[in-house]
Parts: sequence; C-alpha cells; structure tokens
Amino acid sequence: MSISSPEAVKKLLENMQTDLRSLSMECKKKFPPVKEAAESGIVKIKTIAARNTDILAALKENSLEVVQPFLMGCGTKEPKITQLCLAAIQRLMAHEVVSEAAAGNIINMLWQLMENGLEELKLLQTVLVLLTTNTVVHDEVLSKAIVLCFRLHFTKDNITNNTAAATVRQVVTVVFERMVAEDERCKGIVEHPPPVQGNTNRRSVSTLRPSAKDAYMLFQDLCQLVNADAPYWLVGMTEMTRTFGLELLESVLNDFPGVFLQHQEFSFLLKERVCPLVIKLFSPNIKFRQGSSASSPAPVEKPYFPICMRLLRVVSVLIKHFYGLLVTECEIFLSLLVKFLDGEKPQWLRAVAVESVHRLCVQPHLLRSFCQSYDMKQHSTKVFRDIVNALGSFIQSLFIVPNAGNSTAVSAPAGGSGSGGQGAAQGGPGAGGVSGNLTTQAAFEYRGTWIPLMTVSVQGSAKATYLEMLDKVEPPSIPEGYAMSVAFSALLDLVRGITSMIERELAVEEEAAAEFRDTHPDQQWQPQPGVHLVWEEMVSACWCGLLAALSLLLDASTDETATENILKAELTMASLCGRLGLVTPRDAFITAICKASLPPHYALTVLSSNAANLSGKAYSIQGQSVQIISPSSESHQQVVAVGQPLTSQPQGTVVLTAKNIQCMRTLLNLAHCHGAVLGTSWQLVLATLQHLVWILGLKPGMGGALKPGRAVEGPSTVLTTAVMTDLPVISNILSRLFESSQYLDDVSLHHLINALCSLSLEAMEMASGNNKEPSLFAVAKLLETGLVNMDRIEILWRPLTGHLLEKVCQHPNSRMREWGAEALTALIKASLAYKHDPPLAQNPRLQLLLLNPLKELSNVLHADIRQKQLESVLQILQSQGDSLGPGWPLVLGVIGAIRNDQGESLIRTAFQCLQLVVTDFLPAMPCTCLQIVVDVAGSFGLQNQELNISLTSIGLLWNISDYFFQRGEAIIQELEREEEALQKQAQEKGETLNRPFHPAPPFDCLWLCLYAKLGEMCVDPRPAVRKSAGQTLFSTIAAHGTLLQQPTWHIVVWKVLFQLLGCVRTSSTTADKEKIESGGGNILIHHSRDTAEKQWAETWVLTLAGVARIFNTRRYLLQQLGDFFEAWEVLLNHIQSAALSKNNEVSLAALKSFQEILQIVTPVRDSAGDTFAAMGVPPVLIDPFSASGPGRPLVRSDSLVERLTRYNGAELQAPPPGEESALEDSALWWSAWNTWYRTGTDSTRPPSGPTEKFSFIPSQPFLTALIQIFPALYQHIKANFSMEDLKKLGVILHGAVSVPISSDASPFILPSYTEAVLTSLQEAVLTALDVLQKAICVGPENLQVMYPAIFEQLLLFVEFSCKPPQYGRMETKHVANAKYNQIQLFAPAEWVALNYVPFAERSLEVVVDLYHKTACHKAVINEKVLQNIIKTLRMPLGLKYSCPSESTWKLAVSSLLKVLSIGLPVARQHALSGKFNTMWPELANAFEDFLFTKSTPPDNVSIQEFQKNEAVDVEVVQLISTEILPFANFIPKDFVGQIMTMLNRGSIHSQSASFTEAEIDVRMREDFSKVCFETLLQFSFSNKVSTPQEGYISRMALSVLLKRSQDVLRRYVEDERLSGRCPLPRQQVTEIIFVLKAISTLMDSLKKTQPENVDGNTWAQVIALYPTLVECITCSSPEVSSALKEALGPFKDFMQPPVSRVQNGES
Repeated sequence: MSISSPEAVKKLLENMQTDLRSLSMECKKKFPPVKEAAESGIVKIKTIAARNTDILAALKENSLEVVQPFLMGCGTKEPKITQLCLAAIQRLMAHEVVSEAAAGNIINMLWQLMENGLEELKLLQTVLVLLTTNTVVHDEVLSKAIVLCFRLHFTKDNITNNTAAATVRQVVTVVFERMVAEDERCKGIVEHPPPVQGNTNRRSVSTLRPSAKDAYMLFQDLCQLVNADAPYWLVGMTEMTRTFGLELLESVLNDFPGVFLQHQEFSFLLKERVCPLVIKLFSPNIKFRQGSSASSPAPVEKPYFPICMRLLRVVSVLIKHFYGLLVTECEIFLSLLVKFLDGEKPQWLRAVAVESVHRLCVQPHLLRSFCQSYDMKQHSTKVFRDIVNALGSFIQSLFIVPNAGNSTAVSAPAGGSGSGGQGAAQGGPGAGGVSGNLTTQAAFEYRGTWIPLMTVSVQGSAKATYLEMLDKVEPPSIPEGYAMSVAFSALLDLVRGITSMIERELAVEEEAAAEFRDTHPDQQWQPQPGVHLVWEEMVSACWCGLLAALSLLLDASTDETATENILKAELTMASLCGRLGLVTPRDAFITAICKASLPPHYALTVLSSNAANLSGKAYSIQGQSVQIISPSSESHQQVVAVGQPLTSQPQGTVVLTAKNIQCMRTLLNLAHCHGAVLGTSWQLVLATLQHLVWILGLKPGMGGALKPGRAVEGPSTVLTTAVMTDLPVISNILSRLFESSQYLDDVSLHHLINALCSLSLEAMEMASGNNKEPSLFAVAKLLETGLVNMDRIEILWRPLTGHLLEKVCQHPNSRMREWGAEALTALIKASLAYKHDPPLAQNPRLQLLLLNPLKELSNVLHADIRQKQLESVLQILQSQGDSLGPGWPLVLGVIGAIRNDQGESLIRTAFQCLQLVVTDFLPAMPCTCLQIVVDVAGSFGLQNQELNISLTSIGLLWNISDYFFQRGEAIIQELEREEEALQKQAQEKGETLNRPFHPAPPFDCLWLCLYAKLGEMCVDPRPAVRKSAGQTLFSTIAAHGTLLQQPTWHIVVWKVLFQLLGCVRTSSTTADKEKIESGGGNILIHHSRDTAEKQWAETWVLTLAGVARIFNTRRYLLQQLGDFFEAWEVLLNHIQSAALSKNNEVSLAALKSFQEILQIVTPVRDSAGDTFAAMGVPPVLIDPFSASGPGRPLVRSDSLVERLTRYNGAELQAPPPGEESALEDSALWWSAWNTWYRTGTDSTRPPSGPTEKFSFIPSQPFLTALIQIFPALYQHIKANFSMEDLKKLGVILHGAVSVPISSDASPFILPSYTEAVLTSLQEAVLTALDVLQKAICVGPENLQVMYPAIFEQLLLFVEFSCKPPQYGRMETKHVANAKYNQIQLFAPAEWVALNYVPFAERSLEVVVDLYHKTACHKAVINEKVLQNIIKTLRMPLGLKYSCPSESTWKLAVSSLLKVLSIGLPVARQHALSGKFNTMWPELANAFEDFLFTKSTPPDNVSIQEFQKNEAVDVEVVQLISTEILPFANFIPKDFVGQIMTMLNRGSIHSQSASFTEAEIDVRMREDFSKVCFETLLQFSFSNKVSTPQEGYISRMALSVLLKRSQDVLRRYVEDERLSGRCPLPRQQVTEIIFVLKAISTLMDSLKKTQPENVDGNTWAQVIALYPTLVECITCSSPEVSSALKEALGPFKDFMQPPVSRVQNGES
C-alpha cells in the first residue's frame, strides 16, 4: 500500500494525533510547554486535515510547526520522551512530509542529542531514515548529518561504533546515489555552465549540480581525512582512522565508477588526490626489506597490514575501473604489485599481493589493455609480461626458498589459520616431505619441498581471503600452500581468460570473414591488423613465464585434478598459439606436454632439440632469472606401467606413472581437437605418442588401430590394472585422433602426413640397426589417416604411398616391411572400394593413381611384400573386379610380374589371381588388355617353379582362346575403334604405329600373340609343358583358325609354326642323351622317356604332327597364299630331317605326318561347319604303328591296295570346283617324291665301314611306313614316273628289306616259327611293286618297258630265300631254318636278320603271276625275263634240301613249272628270233641242279614225305616229256642232248664214278628212275625221230645204260662170292636193286615200243644181260632176289626172237 493512498494518509493522521497525545500526557507534569505545543499540534493537524484535499503536501508545507512539538520533546533529554519523539519524527520522514527547514531543525536537534550522548543508535537510525527517504537534506545540513554519524563511530560503545560505521557507509552511498539519480534526471538538458567565478573556496565547485556538489565535497574530504589533513566540508570531525577512510574510498570508487568517469571534477580528484595518496601510503611497504631493518641507518616504518591490505584493495578498484584514466598511475601500481611478490617481502604481504594479482588475472580485457598500453608501446615497462613472469618466479621462489619469514609454519601448525588437517599434512616438508604421513591431500612436491594445495576460489573468480580481513589489525599467519594455491589459480585463470577472450574474438572474426566471402566472393577478406597484433603480443608476452611456471607445477603436482588443470592450461595455450600462427610458443607448450608424458630423462631427440632452443632463453624478471625447469624425477607418483623404451637410451625398462598417462591423454586430446593448428609440431606429438604406445605395448591391428598386444618383448612390459582399463580407452582415442584428421584442412593434413612419415623414417632407422622389434606406430597411423581421408585421397596419396613404397616396404626388418605392405595394400583396397565422387569408373586418372603403388610394389624384391601385394590383388579382383576399367593393365602387370627366383607360394598366389581374371573378368576388361592377359598367362606357363601352374596356365590360354572365339564380334569392334584412335595419335605425332604383328588386323594380332605364347611354351625345358602347350596350340589353331583373315595365315605359318618347328628341331638334335634317374620326388620315368633326348623326341613328334595336320586340314586355304610352294618345301624339309633323325619315335611320326600332308588321310574341307571336325584327329588310313606291338593284326596288302584305289577313285577325282589344279599341282607332289626318295635313300643306306656298336638302324615300323607312303604318292606322280625313278625306288625297296632288326625287338616282329608270314614291311614292299605293276598294266604302252625292271626287283627278293641280303658289313644272326636255329633268337646277338623265306616265296608267287600276265609283252621277251626267272630259280632248285626253308624249293619247282608252262610256248614261238637262245642252257642247268641235287634230304624225312618229294621230281620229268621233248625240232640240239644225258642218268640213278658212301641215299628214287627211263626209252624209240642226230642220241643213251647195268651186275656177283656170309654194304645192295629195276623198266619199254624203232645192237646188249642175271640167282639178299625176279620175268617175251625183228635188227 503506497504512502500517498487515502488509507495510508488517514492512518498517518491518526498515528500523529496519537503520538501528540502520548507526548502531551508524558510532559503534562514536568514539561508544560511541551504539552501545550503538543495539544496545539493536534489542533493544527486536524485543521490541515479538514481544510486541504492534498493532505500530505499541506503537512509538508506546515512541517516546521508539525515537527516542533517533537523537537521540543527531544529537548527534554528524557529517554522515554526522546524515544517517542524520534519515532514520531521517523514516521513523518517516512511519509516524506518534512520540509528543508524542518529537516535542518531536526538535524540540529539530533546533533544536540549526540553531544549529550543520548539515544545514539536511535539517532543513527533517524539520520539514515532522513537521508534515504528524501533529498531535502543537502549542503551544510547534509555535512552536519554525516559528521554526526562519524562522531558516533568513535564512541566508547562497540555496538554504536559498528552501527555508526555501517550508517556512514550507507550515508556515503546515499550521497552518491543521489548524484547518479540527478545525472539521470538531467540527461536530456543541455547544460550552459555559468562562467567560472574567481572563487577560491574549494568547496564550491560552481559547475556541479547540488547533489553532485555534495558528493564532490564528501569525496574530497574523505581524501583529506585519509591523508590526515583537515576536511573542508565535514566541519566538526573530531577523529578519523585511515583504515575506515580507505574502506570508504574503496567502496565509493568501486560502486560509482561512472561518477568519476563522467565528471571531469571527479576525474581530477582521482588523479590529483587519490593516486598520490595511495602512492604515499604505500611507501613503507616499498622500502621495507625483511630482515634488513637492523642494518639500515634510519629506522624504516614497518608495513602495516590493515592499511596495506586496504590500499591493495583500492588499487585493485582503481585499476579495474579507472585504468583508462590513470594509465601512468596504474603502471606504477602494477609495478608495485609485482614488487610485493618479491621473496624478501613479508609473507602476508606476498599473500595479499598474490590475491590482488589474482583479481587482475580474472579480467582478461583489462590484461589486454595493459598489453596495449604498456607492452606494445616503445620505451614502456612491459607490465603484462612482468605480471606473468612475476607470478612464475613467485611460484618458483616458493619451491626454492621454502616458507621464508614464516617460521611458525615450519615448526608447528599455524594458529587458527590452518585447519587441523593442514597442520597434519605439514609435518616438516623440508625433512623429506610426506615421508611419514600418508595423505591424500592435493599438493605440489619438488626436490623435497612439499606444498599443499587448497581450494582458494571458484574458477574464474578471485575470491580473496586476506584482502577481506578488514577486522584484523595484526598480520595474520598465512597457512602453508596458500600463496601457492592462489598463484596457481591466478595462472590458470589468466590462461583461461586470455585464451577464451581471444578465441571468442577469433570466432567473431571468422564469422565476419565467412559472411564477407559470401557477399563478396570476388574480393579478399582483410582482417583488422591491430587486433591480431594485440593477440600475438599478449601471447608473446606471457608464454615464457606461463610455460616456466606451468612446467614446474606440472612436474611438482601430485594431484590428478591439479595436473589436469595444468595440462589443460598448456593445451589451450598451445592451441591458441597454433591458431595465431606463433610456432615457437606452440611448440614449446607441446614439448612440455610431451616431456611430461614420457618417463624422466627419456632421450627423445625431437623433444630435446626443441627444449634446447628454449632453455637457451632464460627470462629475466627484475634481475631474477627464470629458468624453464627440467622435470625432477623424484616426484612421488603412482607407477602404473613398466615397459621397454623405444630409444636406445635409457637401457633396461622405463616406468610410466599415472601422471604420464594423464599427460598422454592430454596430448591425445590436443591432437584430436586442435590438429588443425599443430602444423609442424605434429612431429613432436606423434613422436611422443609413438614412444608411449611402445612402452605400453600397444601393437597395431587391422586398419592400423592400436590394440593392447601381448607383451611381445617378453616379461619386461608390466601394466597395472589401473592402466589396463585405460588402454582400450587410449587406443580408442588414438584411433579417433586419426579419424578426426578428416576434419583437418589440406595443409594441416599434409603436416600430419609429413610428421608421420618422418616418424616412420626414424622408427625404420632404429629398427634397421638392431634386430629389435620395430615401432609400427607411424605406419599404422599413416594407414588410419589414409583410410579416413578417402574423400580427398588424391592430395595425400603420393606422399603417403611414396613413403610406404620407397621406405617401409623395402626395409630389411620383416615385421616393418610386412606392415608397410599391409598399410599400402589396405589403403589401395579401401580407396578402390570407396564411393568417390565422381565414381572411379568416370575418373580413370584417379583410378590409375590409386593402382599405381600396387604396381610399384612389384619392384620390391622381398617375397613377403610380393605375397601381400598379390593377396591384395586377389581381394581387389574379388571385390572390384568388375569396375577396374583402365586399371586393368596395372593389375595384370602386377599379376604378371613374376620371376623364377620368387618361390612357389608367390607364384601360386599370383596364379590364383590370373585364374580369377580368366574365369570371371575377361568380359569386364577393355579388349586392349586381352593381349596382356595372354602375355601374363604365358609368363606363368614359362615359370619353372611350379609345374602344375605351368600346365594349368596352358589350360587358361585355351579358355582365353575360347573366349576370343565366342566374343569375336564384340572384340573386333572394340579393338578396331581403339586402333583407329591409336592410328590418329600416331599420325599426329608423325610416328608409325608400333605393335606386334603390325600389318595384321588387331583381332588377328590377338590370336597371333596367343599362338606365339603357346609356341614359346612348346620349347619349354619341361616335357610336360611342351606336350600340353603343343596340344593346345594345334587344337586352338584347328578350332579357331577360321577366324583369322587370310593374310594372317601367312604369319601363322612362317612366324609361328615354322619357327616353332625350327626351335624344336634344334633342341631335339642337341638334347642331352644322359639318362635321367627320376623325375623329381618318387616319380619313376618310363625307359622310353628317360633321357632329355627322348623327351624332346616326343615334343618333336607332337609339333610335326600338329603342323602337318594344319597343312592338311587347311590345305585349300593355305594354297591360296602366294608362297604355299615354299611353305610346302619347308614342311617337307622338316619332315625329312625328322624322318632321318636317329630316334625311332620321331622318324616314324615324321612319316605319319608325311602321310597326312599327302592326304593319304581324308582331308576335311575348310568350312565353318567342319571347324570342329578338324579339332578331332582325322582318321588315319595307314597305321604304321600297327606293326609295332605284339598281338596286333598286320595289315594285309590287298586291303591296303583296295583302300588306295577306293580313295583315289572317290576323293581325289572330285575336289571342289576350281581347285583341281591346286590339289593336283604336280610340283608339290614331285617335291614330296624327292623328299620321300631322299628320306628313303638315307634311311636305308647301310653303314659304310665296320659299324660302330651304336650305329643307328631304322626300325621296321619306320621302314614299313616309309614304303607304305609310296603307293599314295605314286598316284600323283605316275604320269611322269620314269625308269630312272623306278630304279631309285628299287634301291630303296631293296635297302629297306635288307635292314636287320634289333634282337630285343625281334620277338615282336618275327612271326613265331610255326607260321611263315610276311612282316608288314615286306608286305608293304610288295604292295608298292604291286601298285606299280597294276599302274603299268592299265597305263599306256610306253610304261610297259618297266616290267623287266619290276621282274628284276622281284627276282632279287626271291634270291633272299637262299641268300639273305647283307646290310653293310653288319654281323647279323640269320634265322635261317627254323628247325635248327630256334635257339639263336636268344643268343646275345645285336641284330637279327629277318626270315626272308616267306617274303622271297611271296615275291616268287608275284613273279609267277606277273609273268603269267606279261609273258608275251615285247619288253618281257626282249629283256630275257624268262631266262632271269630260271636263273634265279636255279639257286633254290640247286640247293633243294639245303634251302633255309623246305617250302622254298618246292615253291621254286612249282613256280618253274608254271612259268615254263607259259614261257616255253612263247620261247618256241620266238625260236627263230634267237631271243631265247641263252635261256636253254640255263634251263638245262636248272633241271640238272634240281634233279640231281648235291644236298641230301634230312634224316628225319618220313617215307610219305620222301615219296611226295619224288613225285615232284617225277613232275619235272613229265614236264620235259610233255613240253620239251615233243618239240625238239624248235629246240637247240645241245639242249636236247643235255636232257637225254640227264634222263639217262636219272634212269639208272647211280653211276659208279659218282657214288661215294656219303652221297648214297638209302631210299632209292625208284619211281623217278622209272619215269626217267621210260621217258628216255619213249623218246629213244619214238618213231618221230626227225633227224639222224636225235636217233643217235637215243641209241647212245641205251647202250651206255645197258653197259652200265652189265658192269654193276658182274661186280655184284663177284662181291657176293667173295663176301661169303657177310652181307654186302647197303648202298651196293641198293645199287643192284636199282639196276635190276632199270632192266625190268627197259624190258617194259621194249615191249611197248614199235619193234622197228629198236636198234639191233640194242637187242644184242639186252640178250647179253641175261646170263649175268642168271648168275645173280645165288645172291642171299631177299630184296635183290625179288628185284631179280621182276627183271627176269619179261625175258620170256623175247625167248624166240621173231624173224622180222631179227631181220630188221640185222638190217
């Protein structure tokens, strides 16, 4: 309820009346005047109330009268009345109804009461109410009121004094508040100050308004009073204290700074009065030196704590509020403050000075002003720097001079100032500190000095303890550690204040800059230079002192929170310096944190070099030098970890304390939050972290994050549980630290990378010297940094990968290397997987940049690095294979960069990559890379570490070729586009396009590269590779050759196929013949492959066959090339040299290829439909191998001939239209014939001279195949086949048949002896001749001159039956006659001649057949073929039983008979021409040699057998009797004579002359003799005797015969007689029996013959025999007797000779 409301007024009136009534009651008796006054007052009030509407105003107007009764009441000096009156007056005052005059009266009344010492408290109350409720009191009245209060302050009563003091303070405040209010009211009024009058009275400052004047006077007098001068305005003051005066000054200055700043008069007071006063009062403190008073000549006034403390408070206020006004004065104050911190000052003075400094430190803007006003001005004290340095040296001095001047603190707990706990903690720090007392109190300890730490104020506010001790008169005892605690807080607040201020302003500036850039994008932002200069100056001025103090405190701190605060201060300073670009201070702070993180005396070069720079600068503060303190190692810290140092010094283990870990976390924090400003000091930070991480045993894991590793170095790393729980956190922060690098700008990021790189170099140097495990920190963190900065990987890629590649991956330490590779490959994989913008596919430059380091890794020689590289390639393929695009050449290059010295596992990994590429990614890569794929696959084929890989890579090439085939169209288009682009480029540069196989189209080049690679592998040293490559090459060409353009085939033939053939031939001919024991491991090698030569032979075979097959299947295509003939010649040349090679396998295969290219096998027409048919091996018509194995049926010649004719008939007569000439190109065939001839000649030519043991003899299958080629070849050359060629052929056939076989092959080739069969070779030879003769037969007349030559050849073969051919001078064992020679097979002969009998016999059959057909041909007649046949047959006929085979002579006889049956009529026909003249003697000789052979039949011939043989002889004689003798007139006489003699000899069988015991055969050829005799007789008595000559021959023959018979009989009788009982020799008996049989035969013949044909003389001889026969009757042999009977029997017909006969006989 307000005081002017009607209710309040009503109540006031009532109260006043009540008060007046009370007063009149009290004064009724003693003080009647007062009573009256009271009563008239009641009336007055009532009147006013009745008359006026505004009662309060009326009251005020009449206040003099209204107040009067109460004043009179006070005058009574009666306590009760006085109290009542004062209360009433206060009520009036409260309602503001007191006028100025009334107020004056009231004050005067109060003054009297004061002088009388009455109601002192009530007085004070009344004054206060009067002054606070209204402004009526001023000027002298006011001064009187104030003096009154002062006077009361100095009474004897404590309560009054204190109340008065409070009142004075309030009144002073009121005065100034009035002035402020007045200023507020007059704000709008423009002042015209009246002209200044020359009034010297200092009290009237005419320019001031009333309240201001009061305030001015009051303040001026306060100054006077403090200065102990008389006041001008406060008249009546009796006494005053300085302390109170200073307090009042302070409160005014503090509470009303505006007054002094706005009014010049007041400013003047400050400058002129206050500052000199303060300085004057300070003098005792300045001059005083502790302990020096005794020596000084004049006694110095001692500093007085209450004044000193209050002065400092005033100074604080002055500096705080009026710094701008009092620049010079403040400089003095600040310098004083700094001096008070001096060690020689009393302890309490230092304490309050520190508190004052603390007050400054929490005002950063003030500090900035200092800096601007002093430090930045020339020739000015560097105040700000001094303050900070003073704090620093103050702190140092506390450690160095413990508790100087405060002896109580040392000896015993200080009075009541320290709590009991503190006292306990101070158990004599000088004597070893905390030794005995375990305490948890926060403290600093340094070199034995222990200083506890107290909480002195809340952060950021300077709450002082001693500056507030206004009641103390004696200096208090300062508890130990207090000054330190305040100084510590001051330091922290200073740092906090400056940094937060500058950072705020920086933030504002950055915002402004950003705004400016948005609005003016084209202009450069220009910050105000001044601002930055101030900031930089502030930091420059304070950092040294701060660092010195903070480092010392950090080292001495034993409390985690304190440590945390110190570290935070160092960190914020470092960050601020970084932001301001002040490198030296930034590095200094960082170095401090780094050093604190590491164990003491830890030799870390980066830090020591940096510290050396700093320790060189000692900062001088007032002549006292401040050193940057090096850490002491004796601090009592909890040890949390023991580990190995990474450096070589110190040796052994090092210890980490909890504080080290704390510092480490700060370091992490610094790097994490302020990485952007670290710049080059990244190096310090990272080096330190690296060492800490090492000591803690953190090892890098996946992605570079550090994990607590098990103690790799052994048991030396010991971690307490405390730190164990910290480790994951630390490693997490470490990772986050590098993760946050993504927020750094590019420059900062580069600093980070550079720092990591140089750190890594250092680690590498350390690792290379000894075999200690290397520190992988830097490498791991490079990886981590790379991984989180993928979005701008380009800017850091080169330095990052360059370092890893050139340095780390090449390092000798394997662990280091391994991590380098791990980091590099992880980066590459991550960078490829990262979703860049634009994507990699559209940014080939970036992709190549990212893949390049992968390629560079190939230059590293260490296998483990290559292994990593290849594993990562595999992973890249698996994850990014589809999107590699332009990166493919690089990736393929990496896969293909294998060398043979790299070991299997590497090659295996690389090969896995290649397999993946070929199976999955061929379609994904640009077609231009396909050639690289081929090259790479090829290089795997050629590596020699792992055979299976070589073989599989050949398979891959086959798959690649399939891919080419399937995607041909697409590949061609893409390659041609690429080709055009390249060509354009080349033209622009004026170069020619340079690529392999250039003129061919690009797709064909791809094929050629594939073929060339396979070709290289075909000559690999390993047989398995060669074989596989060869098969693949030829299959590929066969399968996909159709895709090539025709001109490309030229390259295929010359550059691929022939080149390959040449290489293979060279390698085969020079291959080693040494036996290979085993194929590595336990693989046994078959004897057919146990030398390099044999293995190469297989390759040669394969290659030749492949090339031949291509020539065969692609014949039509190849013939359209210009140089087909040259190619054909070259191929034939290869075939020839292979055929003549000294290896059976090769030579035989060469012939097979020869057959193939001659198209003895059906050619496949070259069309798309047949492409795949061409892949299969075409069916071979002649299989030369069929002969080379046991149990294989031998090919029959007739079937062969049939096939050939069928083939020639069907296939060759209908080639595709227009190609007859090509296929039948005679030059090609003659070329082939020449090759065949040369091959045949060379291979069948027997070795000259005595043969070596190892001379090469061609095998039977080879020769067979060779000869089998001829028939087919002949079909194409028969038109021009000449006699000369036939002779050549003959030589070869003869040579081939003559070749012996090796003894170990003979069981397979020779037939078993029971069956006489031809070998395949012999059959082939006959076939060849057969083909020839058939061709001649159907051919033109002129061919028939060749018949005799064929006969000659065949007859040569016939001779083999008796005289096997000789092969050079080779020793051979002949398998002559099976019956005797069976055992020879197993005799140890090198070579075995074949059994030629079946061959000769077959030849003979052929001769007979052929003669049958050709007997009448002119050539046959002219060339005496019949004579030659007979001449040849003479040998077996003559040998008869001596023939190697019995069948031979039998066949010879039967053949002779057949031939003669055809030939004799022809001979007779041409008898006159004389062409057969020479034949007859041959024939006679042949008969004689046969019928009277010199050989004896073998003993084991059975009777039946003998009779069969005899029957053959009989047949011959019959032939003579039927074919020759009847035509004697056409036959030469001599011949007939010879025949007769022969028959004669046969008829008797034995002439005594020719009989020797050995020759006599027991079995007489009786039938033969008989036939001979009959024939003889028949022709003797034949009436057809044309000439006397012939008759004579008959007669002569008979008489010889009869005479011989006579002789034999006589001798027999004689011998019989002589022998007595002894039987005669067997042959003699046989002979006599023969004679007797002959006689009987003669008798028979005579009986049959016409009598006129028998000569008389003959009769006489016959009859003359009779007596001799009779004489034989006495013989004892029954056989003779029976023969004698038969002989005597016929004589009965001639007992009575008929007359006519006798007459005839006579005549």
